[in-house]
Amino acid sequence: MALVPFPSKAGKSASSDPDPDWDDDDSSPDGAGKMSFLEHLDELRKRIIWALGGVVAGFAVAVLFLNQLYLFVIGPMHTLLKPGQQLIFTDPTEALMIKLKIAVIAGILVASPLVMTQVWLFIAPGLYVKEKKAAVPFVLFSSALFVTGAAFAHYYVFPLTYQFMASFSDDILTYMPRIEPTFSLWMKLVLTFGLVFQMPSLVLFLSRLGLVTAGFLWRNFKYAVLAIAIIGAVLSPGTDPVGQLALSIPMIALYILSIGLAWIFGKKRKPAEDE
Repeated sequence: MALVPFPSKAGKSASSDPDPDWDDDDSSPDGAGKMSFLEHLDELRKRIIWALGGVVAGFAVAVLFLNQLYLFVIGPMHTLLKPGQQLIFTDPTEALMIKLKIAVIAGILVASPLVMTQVWLFIAPGLYVKEKKAAVPFVLFSSALFVTGAAFAHYYVFPLTYQFMASFSDDILTYMPRIEPTFSLWMKLVLTFGLVFQMPSLVLFLSRLGLVTAGFLWRNFKYAVLAIAIIGAVLSPGTDPVGQLALSIPMIALYILSIGLAWIFGKKRKPAEDE
């Protein structure tokens, strides 16, 4: 029998592979391929570049409508002031940076469908063909939730939080609102609520994969409320209880909505598997 110094690739058995979970075999009958670790990093790099490119393009579009966006954001802030008050800035570059930040946030909102598409394309190679069919609903649903969360913060949460904080003015303390911290509060609220409102889309995606069920979410509801209270205290831009409640109450409502979505659209399990 001839001696072969190196075994051929074709003759290598699957059991002799020291790391079978990171091979490049994408010939699974269900269409779920595997990628190496370096291929995952390269894929992540490409998706980040595409997402950042979309945000830059959205920023360029927002710059064309910067005056209208500026009035849309700053106008409601001005209406919350008492008669005779004005928003002020004390740094020469402060007003310019405010407008640029508004354009960046608008660019993120405009590019949110592309950003969510890149998130989906990054996780799609590890999914089966039947699971990849949820791409369009996932992108549309998550993008709509992000915009909804941002609008909720703009129209409801920010006015409540601002009025509560400004109500501590008295005969000794005079409130002189400065534009930079006021806008920073608005920006943090908008971005935070945009991300928090992604909970239903995340739960819907996990339930379609069979990783969570409506029964599991319902049985752990009390623990979820405790976790939401902690998250609301941590993520709330201010230390005031109004901001924390304004974040925690919608999260509880979103959790209940997520239970309903998991019950309607989730992958059905047998009772023994659910336990």
